[in-house]
Amino acid sequence: MVYTKSKSTKRFNFGIDRNTKSHKAGSNTFTIGTRESEGPYDTSASRITMTVKEARALQGFLNKTLTVEE
Repeated sequence: MVYTKSKSTKRFNFGIDRNTKSHKAGSNTFTIGTRESEGPYDTSASRITMTVKEARALQGFLNKTLTVEE
């Protein structure tokens, strides 16, 4: 089953491409791309792509470190 989803914010584009039936390397990826902007956060467009497994590790790290403990 092919699954593609994307989300855009003012500064970033996020995307995920999954193919549950494919065992080919690189068929399940997560992408974070920056959008060109001007001003205090002036950037040129760039992109990072990682495997879904790497994205899950990043998700775990963010969930752990961004959780507010009282």
